[in-house]
Amino acid sequence: MTAAEPPRSPSAYPHQITERLRFGDTDMQGHVNNAVFATLFESGRVAFLYDPEHGLPPEGTQFVIAELTVRFERELMFPGDVLVASGVSRIGNTSMTLGQALFAGDQRVATAHSVIVLTDLKTRKSTPLPDAARARFEALAIDA
Repeated sequence: MTAAEPPRSPSAYPHQITERLRFGDTDMQGHVNNAVFATLFESGRVAFLYDPEHGLPPEGTQFVIAELTVRFERELMFPGDVLVASGVSRIGNTSMTLGQALFAGDQRVATAHSVIVLTDLKTRKSTPLPDAARARFEALAIDA
């Protein structure tokens, strides 16, 4: 694996959820529409960032997405389930980068990278990640 190549195994990602594909997710070609991929990644991102057991984000702050890059690798077909795998690939001062992958069975069908910035709700500006958030993100780093 190189720095540009995300892991091909779901086990490399410390956070996972399963989403059920719906008939309405398909397009005229009969495969899951590309816009649905972004929604699936969002579901994984929200479950990752807003896990109530870990109290993130800190009170008075919110996470905002500053960048999203999606790489489509294979068609995704209805019916079925898709595994949304997520993990931290970089931690900065006020932001972190979330690496994600979609898996249908044992096949990786897409990857995404999201830059997530912690912002202050009052000032609407970026704010440093507190130690607790940094420790949580370090514990959820992608296993290279």
